Amino acid sequence: MIDLSNIAYCGPAPVPSEIWAAWNSDPALVGALCGAAAAAWMKGGAQRGKLLAAIGVLALAFMSPFCAMTSALFSARAAHHLVVIAIAAPLFASTITNHWRIPLTPTFIAATVTLGAWHIPAFYTAALTETWLYWLMQLTLLGTATLFWRALFTAPAPQALIAIAATIGQMGLLGALLTFAPEPMYLHHMVAPVAWGLTPLADQQLAGLLMWVPGNIPYAIIGWLIARRMWRMQEAAA
Repeated sequence: MIDLSNIAYCGPAPVPSEIWAAWNSDPALVGALCGAAAAAWMKGGAQRGKLLAAIGVLALAFMSPFCAMTSALFSARAAHHLVVIAIAAPLFASTITNHWRIPLTPTFIAATVTLGAWHIPAFYTAALTETWLYWLMQLTLLGTATLFWRALFTAPAPQALIAIAATIGQMGLLGALLTFAPEPMYLHHMVAPVAWGLTPLADQQLAGLLMWVPGNIPYAIIGWLIARRMWRMQEAAA
């Protein structure tokens, strides 16, 4: 029997009146983030700032009440995933040395499969039941997204634009599947959303919309920057 009253790592689903007291002070997490911040501080130049920003994003995601809110709302979980893969991951990717070039297609496939797999209801339920699976979910999402962003930053502009378009398409497809599903699919979010004024289905639909629209904004911005750079290079060559 699955215990739906407790979420692995982030704890039981809070009600709105309790959310601002739901900070996470897990010593292992605090120690890991402080160690990472100390290592980042030892680096110089722009890398230091980007690494510290990425670590700060992870601290916000896993130490603030945001973590507890993901226990209650699937829409908060979707937003949490977007923070990891579309904000923290590109910041980490931008600090990787330029000498390390990664092929684009395999990283796109890995990131897409990983994101889709963890949204399969059975896998998602398992990840929220066992702490080690919860962290496996988070680390694989962050790791594959970081590799994809790194490959994207170093790929030729035409290939990068195709990969961005494909990413926007697959994010939109996943968002549409969640938005237009006829019934809620995630066991851990069948009750808690009611305290937040949402039905389980409305919570799932909101999650889909978050992935469909705001989730694609970082990719669209990077695509626009790449396209502008390519256009200026063509103008200069002409």
